[in-house]
Amino acid sequence: MIEETVISKAIIESYIKDLLASVESDVIIGGAGPSGLCAGYYLAQKGFRTLLFERGLKLGGGLPGGGIMFNRIVVQDAAKSMLDEFGISYQEYQPGYYVANSLETTACLTNKAIKAGLRIYNLISIEDVIVREKSVNGVVINWSSVELAKLHIDPLSFKSKIVIDATGHPCEIARIVERKSGGKLLTPSGKIEGEKSMWAEVAEQLTMENTKEVFPNLYVTGMAANAVFGGPRMGPIFGGMLLSGKKVAEIVIDKL
Repeated sequence: MIEETVISKAIIESYIKDLLASVESDVIIGGAGPSGLCAGYYLAQKGFRTLLFERGLKLGGGLPGGGIMFNRIVVQDAAKSMLDEFGISYQEYQPGYYVANSLETTACLTNKAIKAGLRIYNLISIEDVIVREKSVNGVVINWSSVELAKLHIDPLSFKSKIVIDATGHPCEIARIVERKSGGKLLTPSGKIEGEKSMWAEVAEQLTMENTKEVFPNLYVTGMAANAVFGGPRMGPIFGGMLLSGKKVAEIVIDKL
């Protein structure tokens, strides 16, 4: 016999138990794209209490769409070892270029991250940050459906020692801080520089260089890093995204 109320209780109790345990953590990541998932994996693997909020239903950011909805991505030599680490199959297209299925890549990154201990909450938007003594100390969240419906519903606050902006092109968390801190970010202009036109070679290099702290206790990774510091976009080559997620995790681990 299957009782519907037992199913409901199981879902509610399990979710609430995890959510209550997540109100205070070491690291909060915004955005479940490749950089966010990689960062979460490496942080959780080292035993840090790490959670990730994703505003959408699906995980992976732009990864599942590959290039113009052809669900394939390219990874260069520098990140090939990460494909092996995450158990992602690939083929060498020509020397230095490796083709992987973007759906498998998303699934492998997600599986590894969750198994490592990363807590992922999808359908939740970060609408504000907690700032204490001029440093970011957590985020303010709400259901994405509340945001979409434009309902006036008060949010909840989650504290952390570090926040990572992995929200991609919009760099949403950095924009919140910019708007509410008077524009004093750790960029040349003190503000978000804005993403430039596509140039894959330069973008892949700058993604790594731009992966760093942008405001006390707020770090940027992946396309959010390039958008904040003014680097170009790179299209469906994803090595820089994977490497950036690993780098920001290493920086945060050293700080914690």
